[in-house]
Amino acid sequence: MKILKALGSGLAFTVLALLVVPSAKADGWDRKTIVNFSGPVEVPGVGQHTLPAGTYVFKIMDSTANRHIVQIFSQDESTLLTTILSVPNFRAKVKDSTVITFHEVAAGEIQPIKAWYYPGRQYGEYFVWEHTRAVQLAVLEEEPVLSTPVVVAKVEDLTTAPVEAVTPAGAVVETATVVVPPPVEPVVVAAPAPIQVAALPKTAGNLPLFGLFGFLALGAGLLLTGLIKRTA
Repeated sequence: MKILKALGSGLAFTVLALLVVPSAKADGWDRKTIVNFSGPVEVPGVGQHTLPAGTYVFKIMDSTANRHIVQIFSQDESTLLTTILSVPNFRAKVKDSTVITFHEVAAGEIQPIKAWYYPGRQYGEYFVWEHTRAVQLAVLEEEPVLSTPVVVAKVEDLTTAPVEAVTPAGAVVETATVVVPPPVEPVVVAAPAPIQVAALPKTAGNLPLFGLFGFLALGAGLLLTGLIKRTA
């Protein structure tokens, strides 16, 4: 019964995610997505941590760091509300619409955001929480949650903050227990270019050699003739 209840609740949260963003629009390399929340939403990261019901813009931050960082803006994009560290997470079934899922909480509490899946993409963004809050969410869900053990006070901290997964007991486990990372692309090493050996020019046959022999023979004949005359 406990497992069935958990599964049912999880499905309800997924459906809710679809309902709150029925007309989400998405485009661009930064995966810009317009999302409408029908109720308040709790978000991790740097900046504001509770978003009132309303319309917001999600984007992938343009960063040179090898990290997935999500920015949430106000509807007109004039205000950056929060910046969140995330980790790619695989989903078996790709959907044509934006999907946002939430962590499980008690009835009446503000819903904590869990992951954001861009339309048509196999990998979504699973959000990373501060350690203490991650443990609380893990207790409620009875499963590990992604967290960072350091205090993230500014955006620059997101580029170096370590990411781990914590259990309801607060133990650290592999992040693979929570998310399925993208496959590692094999490194293709280009084969060295073949060494080009210049072909030697062809000679003009054996005629020069015959000419040399003829010249030597003529010289020997003249020498022999001179000797004969002297002895005659």
